[in-house]
Amino acid sequence: MASSLKPPEVPLELHAINREKLLNSFRQHLTETSCPLHGFGGEEKNRYCTDHIELFRQESYFAYLFGVREPGFYGAIDIATGKSILFAPRLPSEYAVWLGEIKPLSYFQERYKVSTVYYTDEIVGVLYDQYKGSGKPLLFLLHGINTDSNIFSKPAEFEGIEKCKTELNMLHPVLSECRVLKSDLELAVIQFANDISSEAHVEVMRNTRVGMKEYQLESMFLHHTYMYGGCRHCSYTCICATGENSAVLHYGHAAAPNDRTFEEGDMALLDMGAEYHFYGSDITCSFPVNGKFTSDQKFIYNAVLEAHNAVINAMKPGVSWVDMHKLAEKIILESLKKGSAIVGNVEDMMVERLGAAFMPHGLGHFLGIDTHDPGGYSKGTERPKEPGLKSLRTSRELCEGMVITVEPGCYFIDALLVPAMENAKTSKFFNREVIGRFKDFGGVRIESDVLVTSNGSKNMTNVPRETWEIEAVMAGAPWPLNQKI
Repeated sequence: MASSLKPPEVPLELHAINREKLLNSFRQHLTETSCPLHGFGGEEKNRYCTDHIELFRQESYFAYLFGVREPGFYGAIDIATGKSILFAPRLPSEYAVWLGEIKPLSYFQERYKVSTVYYTDEIVGVLYDQYKGSGKPLLFLLHGINTDSNIFSKPAEFEGIEKCKTELNMLHPVLSECRVLKSDLELAVIQFANDISSEAHVEVMRNTRVGMKEYQLESMFLHHTYMYGGCRHCSYTCICATGENSAVLHYGHAAAPNDRTFEEGDMALLDMGAEYHFYGSDITCSFPVNGKFTSDQKFIYNAVLEAHNAVINAMKPGVSWVDMHKLAEKIILESLKKGSAIVGNVEDMMVERLGAAFMPHGLGHFLGIDTHDPGGYSKGTERPKEPGLKSLRTSRELCEGMVITVEPGCYFIDALLVPAMENAKTSKFFNREVIGRFKDFGGVRIESDVLVTSNGSKNMTNVPRETWEIEAVMAGAPWPLNQKI
């Protein structure tokens, strides 16, 4: 199916607004304002020892501030004047033969809407010229830990950096906080990534047939988002899990490469999102591969859907994300109790953290230039330690302008359920006969990307969610369902 969508032109003012936001925030953290601010971009990487260059994707903080596509750039913002400076690599003449036209500096100045552009071998001289003070210029370099990966950002390095003073602690937390709330221009790009990804999910759903390979579903998604959306990158490695694989939370990696042939009676869990102009989407759809829900599939699916919808309806500024996670857990446990999979008092189950046996991951995460956008835990904030809650990627209260995923799930994972059924505090809650019925079920996850508004929330994702909607679309109905073919 063709698409009615067209890749939009993204105004590069988006990044100028981001720089202004950082400048204003950073000035509040300084008593002295006549200091240059310095950051750096990413480098192309070769595949191990070969001359094969992997497709480059810019470092996210640098992309946020400058929107530069090319590798090897550096960037600076002068705190005193607000001027933005790019430093481009001085390319050898052979570049024009193998990789195309060598662009003049004026091209980058116009394209990226910066004050000035120089070559990277001029960095130190330019910084001293900008500084115009006594002693060495002070550079605030990007260095800090990503609370999702526990990996530190690599601070800039360049020839002659020892001629400058450097500070490594201040920039990262301020810039991370700037990325938490999205501008209208950022939201427009995230919305397009959602629109094309939603459309691709529907296309995959409509063309799924028993006997296919999981990677064929991945291929359909990638084709649609690239063919019609110009999305060369995905936000993350696609998860195309069917049957038991859908209980593997990050299935699809190199050791589990979306290669199973799925069968009659399987559920599919497809977690896939396209990236456009650095900004991403993150959408999960779960559905029966044959297009018709069994009673057991509907039972688990509706438990998750009810949690998904309840959280989105409850979201608004000031709401605790920890409370939203607990709300999702409670609804799933209540549904499992109604279906006799578990027994007992749900409040007692919540105290014993039984929900983590069925949903071990956090309810969701910030979304933007990174799938797991930063700012989930500001400096000095402690992560919850209880099962399930310790996997939350943020424990903050919601604010207008946040984009966060809502992705409750219910999984049947032996590595979690067996210990819980043997634990003296939680064993009493299980109906082993019914749980045994779901031993090979896998799991269900439903994930949407949601914007926190001034008085509530807006779901940016548009895919079939109700079981009857999914069955209709898989039978050939258009989406949205009231749309004419």
